[in-house]
Amino acid sequence: MEHVNWELVDWSRAQFALTALYHWIFVPLTLGLSFMLAIMETIYVKTGDEKWLKIEKFWLRLFGINFAIGVATGIILEFEFGTNWSNYSWFVGDIFGAPLAIEGIMAFFMESTFVAIMFFGWNKISKKAHLAATWLTAIGTNLSALWILTANAWMQNPVGMKFNPDTMRNEMDNFWEVLFNPVAVNKFVHTITSAYTFAALFVIAVSAYLLLKGKDKMFAKYSMLIASVFGFIGIVATIVTGDGSAKQVAKYQPMKLAAMEGLRTGSRGAPLIAIGKPKHTGDKDLTKAVADDFKGNNQLDVEVEGFEIPYGLSVLAFNDPNAFVPGVNDLVYGNEKEGIPSYKERIKSGKVSIEALAKYKKAKKAGNNEEATKYLKTFKAHFKDFGYGYFDGHDMNELIPPITISFMSFHTMVILGTWFLIFFPLIFWAVMKDNIEKKKWLLRLGVLGIFLGLIVQEAGWITAEAGRMPWVIQDLMPTMVAVSHIETAGVMLTFFLFFITFTALLIAELKIMSTTIKKGFNN
Repeated sequence: MEHVNWELVDWSRAQFALTALYHWIFVPLTLGLSFMLAIMETIYVKTGDEKWLKIEKFWLRLFGINFAIGVATGIILEFEFGTNWSNYSWFVGDIFGAPLAIEGIMAFFMESTFVAIMFFGWNKISKKAHLAATWLTAIGTNLSALWILTANAWMQNPVGMKFNPDTMRNEMDNFWEVLFNPVAVNKFVHTITSAYTFAALFVIAVSAYLLLKGKDKMFAKYSMLIASVFGFIGIVATIVTGDGSAKQVAKYQPMKLAAMEGLRTGSRGAPLIAIGKPKHTGDKDLTKAVADDFKGNNQLDVEVEGFEIPYGLSVLAFNDPNAFVPGVNDLVYGNEKEGIPSYKERIKSGKVSIEALAKYKKAKKAGNNEEATKYLKTFKAHFKDFGYGYFDGHDMNELIPPITISFMSFHTMVILGTWFLIFFPLIFWAVMKDNIEKKKWLLRLGVLGIFLGLIVQEAGWITAEAGRMPWVIQDLMPTMVAVSHIETAGVMLTFFLFFITFTALLIAELKIMSTTIKKGFNN
């Protein structure tokens, strides 16, 4: 295979990861706050109680600050597909571009139109019309998430398409199969409900801060009441859909599951590591292990130690305590007993597919239709392993995701998610008992909750995206093939420019938000 500029690949990945992680600081707050605003305004319209109008307008100001910066980072993220990942865009543009186009045409314009009415329509339209605009803004923001997550899910489980050997592009064959891809459905619900959880933690954190300062007590308590119920529903749904996500991963991305659990060797009745840490058989500290994760080096020496739940992983993955869950070694070296081919076999099969495609193009150009038909048949027979063919002559470790990072991010997400399941009822009970002001420890935990929520949000995306490496499209296109042929220095420069710009935007948002919060509900 041709020489790979790994420095370019790594910097392109780093730039996209930087943009995505910054973008996802703002998005979940927008998704969740929009619906809480709609709920608050509904209560106001139904009861006519002016305090709910004051409450909603306070959170609306914070929503607006966050919304603007989220849009800015999202636009940059979409542009990067064309600048840094043009080969990917060419290979799947007919499929990947469709949901993004719908997101732009329908959802983006929908939310942009109604968000303007929501902000500037007070006293210009009726209460019910304004309420409708608020609900439509919330629906619009979540529709944006639907189409983006549909596109992302297709990368994890490519369905509803066929490969055109003449144009060398994947083309959409069934739009509804793409939209209702089981990974897409589960990913959408899991992601937006986790965003609702994060937004609820934000409202509780701000309200807890105001209570600790002795300000706007009534408004803060009512806000916490709404947020605690909304957040509890959100975290329950997140956990339920998280279980569904694990089953989808086990079915379509078994190597990701092995990385998430640090499972070296598979077994029947595989235990689930509830709390643990990755351990390396080599002489390597955690920092070096994480660095090696990014470089794709020495992955097979990872072991995990911790508290195990017997049969837990088999149940989580397949709802069967005796089901076989493959580990890293089973997938890399194969397991004949369980019918799992080795990566060596899949690389060989993928190479056959790539070579058959080249011979088909040559025969077609020469007008030899009989030969072309023969090679096309061979290509299709091995297409499921197409992407593996690019690893011919490469180190097998390049096909293994970063195990240490995947394990740590996944378990961080699970542990903190379990805490939120306890935390929201505690807040609700204290508010209902009207003694939350006396529980300083709970208020301090409430302020801390926003930081824990942010960690969970980022950990979730790291688990989803790092765990599927080295694939841009699962089993079809690796990152080393997807990058644009551009200068590495240019990617490095824009990485640092984006880092400075995004950090400045984040600092600006925090400063504006903190000023707004300090002024309180009576501003």
